[in-house]
Amino acid sequence: FPNADAAHTHLSGICFTKGPGMGAPLRSCAIAARTLSLMWSLPLVGVNHCVGHIEMGRVACHSPNPVVLYVSGGNTQVIAYSDQRYRIFGETIDIAIGNCLDRFARVIGLSNDPSPGYNIEQLAKDCSGETLVELPYVVKGMDVSFSGILTYVEAEAKKLLTGGDVTKADLCYSLQETLFAMLVEITERAMAHTGQNQVLIVGGVGCNKRLQAMMGDMVRERGGTLCAMDGRYCIDNGAMIAQAGIFALQFGQQTKLKDSWCTQRYRTDAVKTIWREGVQWHHT
Repeated sequence: FPNADAAHTHLSGICFTKGPGMGAPLRSCAIAARTLSLMWSLPLVGVNHCVGHIEMGRVACHSPNPVVLYVSGGNTQVIAYSDQRYRIFGETIDIAIGNCLDRFARVIGLSNDPSPGYNIEQLAKDCSGETLVELPYVVKGMDVSFSGILTYVEAEAKKLLTGGDVTKADLCYSLQETLFAMLVEITERAMAHTGQNQVLIVGGVGCNKRLQAMMGDMVRERGGTLCAMDGRYCIDNGAMIAQAGIFALQFGQQTKLKDSWCTQRYRTDAVKTIWREGVQWHHT
């Protein structure tokens, strides 16, 4: 800031993640936000983590009204906007896709540096594509399930790797292809249902180039466009919370101190997005 001694004078409000997320980080952040709000007499704005991802993506990609695929370590949802809410068309019924990938990475001994999912993506590139290990494909209507696939591939990995039948790269490739195909399928259904021709991928797993490529192929076949970002805005970041928070603040939405509690269960469709027009999609 130009005047570091009075940096807070350049701020319009204090935005923080109200949820969802892990309890301890949420509480720590909320305490800091309350303190700054009181100390500097600035309005407090609680933000839904998922909505933060979407609004950051819409701004960064200049995407006004896309079908959203939100994929991360804690969430897997297909979302479309209607009547001032982000409606969930499909989601995981057990674990998130990022959690599935991270746990499998540990099974085959991949490093956490920089992240397990990234290392799976890189190792999968070493596969020729000729060896595809057949894995369960679990799409239930508009929802997906990953826990059974993880259990199956964990057992198969130990057996196949011991016997020398496949490589770690083959397993990473097979897992990615199966999981991402499931996501492409339910995203395409949401596009068809809402009549939208643009898809926005957000969340940490959205950095995966193979997921972007598979989704891009589907979207182009439908005459649409894909909006995807790199790690700067896909992975959790403070800018996305500020972006969603300033939208709310511009329309007069603030969080009272007594309501500044956090929750680990705060669904995307629980937020009324007053900064967006109350338009509805029409079933095609």
